[in-house]
Amino acid sequence: MEKNFLEVMSQRTDEELIKILTVDREKYNLIAIEAAELEVKKRNIDTSKFAKIKEKAIIEKEKKEKVDSNIVSSFTRFLNFMIDFIVWLILASIASFVVGIFVDLTDPGFTTILRYILIFGTFITYYAIMEIKYQKTIGKFITKTKVVKINGEKPENSDIIARTFYRLIPFDRISFLFVKNGIHDYLSKTNVVKDISPDGPSMR
Repeated sequence: MEKNFLEVMSQRTDEELIKILTVDREKYNLIAIEAAELEVKKRNIDTSKFAKIKEKAIIEKEKKEKVDSNIVSSFTRFLNFMIDFIVWLILASIASFVVGIFVDLTDPGFTTILRYILIFGTFITYYAIMEIKYQKTIGKFITKTKVVKINGEKPENSDIIARTFYRLIPFDRISFLFVKNGIHDYLSKTNVVKDISPDGPSMR
């Protein structure tokens, strides 16, 4: 077993080893700690790095703990889903009506393809634009919640776009009823939390 720990620690980065020996020490057993210490000595890692990396790790840990403590309940997520579902249906209906004014919809095959484009197009556009601009959808404005990265920071545009497309995964829409975070949260490394900031995003 000790040999296995030595092999595992040999694959860790310097920063990971230092975290194991400092802020994450309580998560590991004695054999793992000893293996990490041996690897640090083997690499001759400058111990002056410990303080800086430990401070950085503590800050990151505190941020994550703060985010985790503010993650919303499954009921709130369900409420967000229902509100946004209704909003999306309204937008899709409006888009279909407008397109129907300018496009001949007598061809059943073409009409079916167009409907799919409108359905998925309005879905992706709604979530992507709202969460990129405000970190919120209409549902999240009503429930006073928002999307953040797992460290609490504002997501990048690429994070939101990925998150939006992950929503198309089958059963994603109800996954948050069974786990703390839904599939699209997990894959995009984002969370939905209570918006407790006094200067949070507004629609004005």
